[in-house]
Amino acid sequence: MAAATTVSSLVHSSTLVTAGVYLLIRFNFAFRSYLMYLLLFIAMMTMFISGIGARFEFDLKTIIALSTLSQLGLIMSILALGRYKLAFFHLLTHALFKALLFMCAGNVIHNLGNCQDIRFMGGLVKFMPLTCVYFNICSLSLCGLPFLRGFYSKDLILEVMSIGYLNLFVYLIFYLSIGFTVCYRARLVYYRWVGN
Repeated sequence: MAAATTVSSLVHSSTLVTAGVYLLIRFNFAFRSYLMYLLLFIAMMTMFISGIGARFEFDLKTIIALSTLSQLGLIMSILALGRYKLAFFHLLTHALFKALLFMCAGNVIHNLGNCQDIRFMGGLVKFMPLTCVYFNICSLSLCGLPFLRGFYSKDLILEVMSIGYLNLFVYLIFYLSIGFTVCYRARLVYYRWVGN
């Protein structure tokens, strides 16, 4: 990611993710059922692999970009199950909080002299308390903390996924991927605000 952080927020939360997924949401009635199963498999693998990648990454903007990819897989998987309104709702929720997350990351990177490695970002809560509050609210919402906006879309997605008649592999990959979201968000918050 060579773009500036404010440009990255617009590209990842508004243009890049929204344009492609919105086109698929608009044209989802044109897809056959076997194509939807293929889309479900690709979306689940995208969500799973990007969650694992974000878990072991140390670059701040790369973690947020892999998080975007994971959420994109989540949106595409629920679209593959035929729930296009729910996919659009989660798309809007994700775009709003991801843009604010990139703005917070840009503030931190700028104040640390263009350092993007999270291992060097400990104890920022003392120096940037407002950025810390915004970043935590965005992270908790994207994790699906109850009564934040991300909770309502993710809870509905998990409920729809659990009601459907799918095999154990789909359930296992889906719930592991949702768990990875909480895992790398907690790791990111720990490295940035709590660590030395």
